[in-house]
Amino acid sequence: MPEFPYSRLRRWPDVEADNLQAHDATDLLLVERALALDVPGSETVVIGDEYGAISLALTAAGRRGIRVHQDLATGRRALARNAEELGSGGFTPHELDEGLLAGAQLVLLQLPKALAELEEIADAVARWAAPDVVLVAGGRVKHMTLAQNEVLGRSFARVQAQRAERKSRLLVASEPLPVPESPPFPVTARHGDLVLVAHGGAFAGSRLDIGTRVLLEVLDLGGPQLRRTEVTRAENERNGGESSRSSGVVNGGRRVLDLGCGTGALAASWALAHPRDRVVATDRSAAAVASARATASANGVADRVEVTHDDAGSALAAGSFDTVLLNPPFHLGASVHTGAATRLFEAAARLLRPDGELFTVYNSSLGHRAEMSRLIGPTDQLRRTPKFTVTRTVRRP
Repeated sequence: MPEFPYSRLRRWPDVEADNLQAHDATDLLLVERALALDVPGSETVVIGDEYGAISLALTAAGRRGIRVHQDLATGRRALARNAEELGSGGFTPHELDEGLLAGAQLVLLQLPKALAELEEIADAVARWAAPDVVLVAGGRVKHMTLAQNEVLGRSFARVQAQRAERKSRLLVASEPLPVPESPPFPVTARHGDLVLVAHGGAFAGSRLDIGTRVLLEVLDLGGPQLRRTEVTRAENERNGGESSRSSGVVNGGRRVLDLGCGTGALAASWALAHPRDRVVATDRSAAAVASARATASANGVADRVEVTHDDAGSALAAGSFDTVLLNPPFHLGASVHTGAATRLFEAAARLLRPDGELFTVYNSSLGHRAEMSRLIGPTDQLRRTPKFTVTRTVRRP
């Protein structure tokens, strides 16, 4: 059997750089373990295959009918692109549901960063896969903890850690335990008037992360720049001005985008505070999208908040938003990398109408202000704490 060409895999449309690869040693270990087991492709499930290294290597080896779940829209597009490039097929994409796991004998998992996400996945496997299913989970040793074994142990009677190889390790879980009547996720929490609903893979879970909290405080207080904007728009509407109609405003309200929405805290809060506005929330994480939809419903604003699974708003029309809200990430997987934030700034520049506004919160140690000024337009600081900075950027004409 010819060796699979891992080096030809690309991360696109995710950030690409010399220190970022489309496969790692964990992918290879999972593929090797799967090939050593006599499990048909139709009874094999792959979860968390970032760019297709596991799925495509197995299909190239003749394992057809593999079911695949990827949380990230970027991963889904990369898998499709890599499959086309290599002329490979034989897999079907699924969400994390019964259709993905029904009858599965073997589940291969790239361990997620969040224990809550691992808990939701382990419960789903124990709940829907075959009674004799084997879950093989792998990760880089430096990112693995005993807590991962403990989480798997809540859903499986046997969890065995394998010997580390090439700085990666596999955990083999078998003998699924009885599952509770209801899945452990999503979970719900109230924060004042705001209700957050979160699946395991959503950033910060049902907590209100501190960066979002700072941005919400600034928006709720109505800083001077925001207040001037509100007054100007109100005057334009009273005077029959054209600004609202020419900027894509619906029924006198603004079009607002929560870019990288997570659980939808910003989108739901804005919709609650501004009932005339129409809000779109988008995220590349399927878990975040499911959470944001549930959050919008829990707060009674589902009719005014549209949630989409997308890569940096790539499916949204250019110049179609008056306001963008953004709490950008500073990690790509386990790597600290500002490329993810840059892609979102570029997206905001494309999606905002001329003179539209971007409100951003970010770690004060990062030099995002200069980058936003370069990519989008003049950027002013609204608040700075020892940890976070909130800015307002106006899209240049």
